[in-house]
Amino acid sequence: MNQIEQRVLDFIIEHHIFTLATSRDNIPYTSTCFYVYLPEINLFVFTSDKSTRHIQDVEQQQAVAGAIALETSIVGKIRGIQFTGIIKELEGQELSVAQKAYIRRFPIAILAKTTLWGITPNFIKMTDNRLGFGKKIIWQNEI
Repeated sequence: MNQIEQRVLDFIIEHHIFTLATSRDNIPYTSTCFYVYLPEINLFVFTSDKSTRHIQDVEQQQAVAGAIALETSIVGKIRGIQFTGIIKELEGQELSVAQKAYIRRFPIAILAKTTLWGITPNFIKMTDNRLGFGKKIIWQNEI
């Protein structure tokens, strides 16, 4: 896997909410999720019940997209991430590592009985207007 630029990683790690886009039967849907990102294994981790629409969607279509945005009305400060990836229910060692990281970031989650999911991104595009209007940084996993 090629390296993701540090400024992209910093932005992802600095935030904690993403918009998740899923689809089923060619009908799109979005949801907002709290996440923690594990850079050592390139994994977005979030929790969601299996009964939610977005998780029911991924049972049919594991390819998803997401977005993380800095909310600002100052054009020169606009920054955001759009990504695509593959989602899966976490298990085994990956689940153990993810649970510890998620609970460390969101201690209240220890009380919830939900399922942890992971998204392995295969494409990330960051827009960072601080580097120039419309400046894009693109990372793609080379297979």
